[in-house]
Amino acid sequence: MTLAGRDLTIGYSDRVVGRGLNVALAQGEVLALLGPNGGGKTTLLRAIAGLVPRSGQVHWQGQDLGNMSFQDRARLLAYVPQGHLAHWPITAREVVAIGRFPHGSSLARLSERDADIVERALASVDAVHLADRPVTELSGGERARVMLARALAVDSPVLLADEPIAALDPEHQLAMVHLMLRLARQGKAVLAVAHDLAMASRFGDRVAVLSNGRLKAAGAPLVVLTPALLDEVFGIRAEVFRTASETALVPWSMSRPASSDPR
Repeated sequence: MTLAGRDLTIGYSDRVVGRGLNVALAQGEVLALLGPNGGGKTTLLRAIAGLVPRSGQVHWQGQDLGNMSFQDRARLLAYVPQGHLAHWPITAREVVAIGRFPHGSSLARLSERDADIVERALASVDAVHLADRPVTELSGGERARVMLARALAVDSPVLLADEPIAALDPEHQLAMVHLMLRLARQGKAVLAVAHDLAMASRFGDRVAVLSNGRLKAAGAPLVVLTPALLDEVFGIRAEVFRTASETALVPWSMSRPASSDPR
């Protein structure tokens, strides 16, 4: 594996979110990180990126990320946060251009190569027509695409994406998933937090399931997402749908009765 987190304890100054976590990601694959709300997925992603405190080690091709400069890590790991908040009315193109900062660029002096990378990143997420609009005027789904484009503009070997399709309409969900697959097939390592089991099982090369700060299982989607695990972790039953070329696991019913208490 190319990116490996070993014996990670993750959390914040006032609480530990997860202990003893081991996660590995290879170039050329999409790994979907699954789990219930509050299970530690976002914290794990941020800990790998070096954005929250952690103990344990994260290695890239055998090199400890803890020994890298902030700028080197920023060139290695492109991070897409969830939420996509926008407070300043800068244009979408300027937001995407921020992805070139780890390479020593600035909004005031983008090189011709930088500008070309920014335009290609916008095009890859179907956002060229949004380029000159202030991000504060974009919808949540439009901002989500712009934030993904910003990460793509880093042109890094690793992409860490936290719920990258959550705010998107069905067409753009499929487009973004196919884009991440394409990036992986071009040699990038893609780790994406997801809640959509159908998308993860259909398009993920592997899935990892995190619950209560513990890694429950990791491997091929239909090997990992067994009825017993779905019941234990998510409290659901699922149906498997197959086509000539693909298989998807679709949540179908709750495996435990819903509470009758309206609160």
